Amino acid sequence: MFVTTAGRTNEEMIERALQISEFLQVPYLPRKKKSIYHIQNQADSDCIVVGKERLELFEKNTNQPFFFHPNSAMFRIKRLISGDYDPFADAVKLTKGMTFLDCTLGLASDAIIASFLVGREGVVTGIEGQKYLAFIVQQGLQTWDSGLPVMDEAMNRIRVIQTNARDYLKSQRDSSADCVYFDPMFEETILESDGIKALGHFAIHDNLTVEMITEAIRVAKYRVVLKDHYKSLRFEKYGFQVKRRKTAKFHFGVIEKN
Repeated sequence: MFVTTAGRTNEEMIERALQISEFLQVPYLPRKKKSIYHIQNQADSDCIVVGKERLELFEKNTNQPFFFHPNSAMFRIKRLISGDYDPFADAVKLTKGMTFLDCTLGLASDAIIASFLVGREGVVTGIEGQKYLAFIVQQGLQTWDSGLPVMDEAMNRIRVIQTNARDYLKSQRDSSADCVYFDPMFEETILESDGIKALGHFAIHDNLTVEMITEAIRVAKYRVVLKDHYKSLRFEKYGFQVKRRKTAKFHFGVIEKN
């Protein structure tokens, strides 16, 4: 990994790139009007590009970067404000002041909804195993301007931790999170946005295990929730009660604690 700047660079972007390279302990390579493809080939490496408005993560030999975008969160929050139904909100049953642990943060769109639901009194923690994804999403959550104050506040409140979800769960006390959530990479392919496709290049494709679900049940005070493809065998395998939706490509499964 290395850090560079966008093609039309300036001193502010260079300074930020230097700060990021120091923080991540990776080299800074000046752009010098070279293409990203050219610099990556020379360095034989993935890279982070510091632009005027966002950070982009490029896998070597690809031209489709990963960058933070709240995805569907904005229109979902607007719908919730209007009192409309949201299947995620129905599954997790979060209220003000609750704690939510997202073990598969990704682009954080569901974590943003969770943060909105639990409010200022609540706590939302997102776990991301991939170091550079975690950094870019954390930065995006702190700097994205949605134009919707309640959403910006919800994003700012999310705590991002870069670690392995299994290890993090094992380190937590019994019943220390009201809801534990998993949204693993689907076993079946769904036509997705470019941002989510780019996420797939970098995401850690660890599958769920009996140990992880067992730890999640121990850590959860009220419930464990799994979002997965409607054809997924993981719901039955791990004992989730499925909330089926007729036309949806994915369902939510819930294990309720008695």
